[in-house]
Amino acid sequence: MMMNGFNLPMLPPPVEVETRPVLKKLAEAHRHLAELKGIAATIPNENILIQTLALQEAKDSSEIENIVTTHDDLFKAQLADESANPSAKEVARYVAALRVGFDSVRKTGLITLNQIIEIQKTLEQNDAGFRKVPGTALRNRATGEVVYTPPQDHTQIVALMGDLESFINDPTRMDVDSLVKMALIHYQFESIHPFYDGNGRTGRIINILYLVANGLLNLPVLYLSRYIIQNKADYYRLLQDVRAKNAWEEWVLFMLEGVASTSRQTIELITSIRGIMLDYKHRIRKQFPRLYSQDLLNNLFRHPYTKISVLQTELNVSRLTAARYLDKLVAAGFLEKYRHGRANYYINTPLVNLFINLPHPTKPEGTEQIESATETK
Repeated sequence: MMMNGFNLPMLPPPVEVETRPVLKKLAEAHRHLAELKGIAATIPNENILIQTLALQEAKDSSEIENIVTTHDDLFKAQLADESANPSAKEVARYVAALRVGFDSVRKTGLITLNQIIEIQKTLEQNDAGFRKVPGTALRNRATGEVVYTPPQDHTQIVALMGDLESFINDPTRMDVDSLVKMALIHYQFESIHPFYDGNGRTGRIINILYLVANGLLNLPVLYLSRYIIQNKADYYRLLQDVRAKNAWEEWVLFMLEGVASTSRQTIELITSIRGIMLDYKHRIRKQFPRLYSQDLLNNLFRHPYTKISVLQTELNVSRLTAARYLDKLVAAGFLEKYRHGRANYYINTPLVNLFINLPHPTKPEGTEQIESATETK
């Protein structure tokens, strides 16, 4: 369906969005989200979850935009390895953009236009800002058909984004549950499509930051990208149905199901990470009491792949000492040593396997992917 004549209204929508089915689904989503918030607090160093889960989210979120990389390349890129391929480096920038947004939201409790622009700038490494030149259209990749034309006029884009900023941060604009509001915000941002590139990834980061800003999570650990990949056809269809039919209930239910199911998956993942950490903690302390430290354990779980130089910096020890620590852990079976080129990598294999063995999303039959004619990533 072509939507060249669609005039995007400002929020809130002119219909009731907290319907009975939505309220029922809200209870489930909040229950799982609260459990996730509690489980996340049991990991002693917050950077472990931010780093490792953000890497997985970055991989999945970028895959939606056809930026595909392997875990091997991604874990190398995390170490600022110059040999990492361009896709892995681009995925690593997603982690950096998320961190920029999270640090800002934790300080201010707000999600501002300047923060959103900074997130997109970190993702895309440019200063283009909001679109100024018309011509952007979202197309069906298979047929080339224009399915939606977002606002073209720069002044209108700025006005819509200013209104969205107000809607995000002003609770008096609409008295609805925060998870419902997150779904409305995501729809509006993706429909404004304010940037030349990086709109999908920026929008998914805003989802996470909104949960943190509203106290539903303390850390940015709920990532909806895997759910969107698994349900890509429905995701795009439901966005279009809101534009064409005002079908808000179906869209909100879809997003709430994403929160519930993703929370359950993340709880299982964090529980597994915690189990491996405790096992390593007890066994390393027993076998190497003089080597063990909490900083060492944190390093092994912040970096699924680590290097001598990384351990040296984070533990503030000499290169010789760092190498000796890692070689002892390899000999005892805690790590695997892998040489690539001139670099040695020390791999926390049980941790890496948690991510590799996550059920891989499959594209549903008949998926019609929508992309921008100007946003090719």
